[in-house]
Amino acid sequence: MKIQLRYARASIDVEVPDCAHILRLQASAPVADEHEGIVSSLRSPQGCISLDSLAAGRDNACIVVCDLTRPVPNEKLLMPLLACLHDSGIAESKITILVATGLHRPNTESELQEMLGSEIARKYLVINHDARDADMNSSLGEVPFGEDGQSATVAINKHYLNADLKITTGLIEPHFMAGYSGGRKLVCPGIASAETILQFHAPHMIAHPQARTGNLRDNPVHLMSRTVATKASMDFMCNVTLSEDRRITGVFSGAMDAAHNAGVEHVDRQSKVSCQPADIVITSGAGFPLDATFYQSIKAMVGALPAVKPGGTIIVAASMSEGIGGREFAAMCESFVSREAFTETIFSAPSVTIDQWQLQKMTIALEKAQIMVVTEGVSPEFLRRCQLTPMPTLADALDAARKIHGNAATITVIPEGPYVTPVPVI
Repeated sequence: MKIQLRYARASIDVEVPDCAHILRLQASAPVADEHEGIVSSLRSPQGCISLDSLAAGRDNACIVVCDLTRPVPNEKLLMPLLACLHDSGIAESKITILVATGLHRPNTESELQEMLGSEIARKYLVINHDARDADMNSSLGEVPFGEDGQSATVAINKHYLNADLKITTGLIEPHFMAGYSGGRKLVCPGIASAETILQFHAPHMIAHPQARTGNLRDNPVHLMSRTVATKASMDFMCNVTLSEDRRITGVFSGAMDAAHNAGVEHVDRQSKVSCQPADIVITSGAGFPLDATFYQSIKAMVGALPAVKPGGTIIVAASMSEGIGGREFAAMCESFVSREAFTETIFSAPSVTIDQWQLQKMTIALEKAQIMVVTEGVSPEFLRRCQLTPMPTLADALDAARKIHGNAATITVIPEGPYVTPVPVI
């Protein structure tokens, strides 16, 4: 049978035996009227009063949005949200839209228009967060989190901290470190300082067995994010969940914990799919924007881990149309020697290097499985340096994997990549 995997802004086909197991998002009915669904959620939020009541009497507002690496329907969310703020007396000139770039590059003017819609991008003050700009961030001091005495030195974007009304928007989906995206992550790491983000991604945090997809319990990455967001305060959040064809399946507005927890329950019903671990797993980087760089495509490798047997093979199709990723990450990849050497280096180093956490996650994936990569965006030589196996096509990769594991090898296909959370049944 022929299966389509999401790739770039389109798809890529792979022919697999009829006995292959296909893991897809569980069917979830889209919201019939998206605009009305968002408006209703703003009026009847979880855990707090309505947005118009919250906004009444406020002088100004800061709305945090995801950057281009997340397929958030920003314009659909922002139009009714902004209308609500205006009806409550907050003028256009008193609203700042802050892009939660974390340590990603700033979004260009054309990207902002694509993300927000040309009208919103033109009418409102839109600021790319800059984690490396000390003047853009204000200190919150030392913030303790967790039960073992951990703490972090925290600074957050001053436009957000100084706002009279603090709002975040975004997407709730599985996340390979923090358990789930959305909610608290828009603040930390989204609009945190570089120093804060480096602590958030420290080696011991990333290596923790509970810092994994679909898990919030005892997850130190989640705990730090939630604690920092609570310290910075969040008056209101509005997050959505999406179907396989990127339609809105749920709108979750209100207080940070109440709304996010409700969204997580919905995501679990959509994304958690039972499976028997297979010899070969074929997956995708989930298409644009998530597969635009090698950096982001590592999420597909990690997301497939629960579905593959130890010693199995993961085949990843990702366009990587923008190449490797940020400059620090590219430099680390170019100097990569082995996963053992890299792991020893990061745990012994006196400080954290920007983006090292993504390579750390890749090395964890390589400990369990061989990883083959089909892409047009980076060279075969680069992939080999990272201990990955380049393949020209998915058909070639599947043939090579079956030579390793035999023609009777079990095969699983995950067309939506890291948006699906495999739950192994042993």
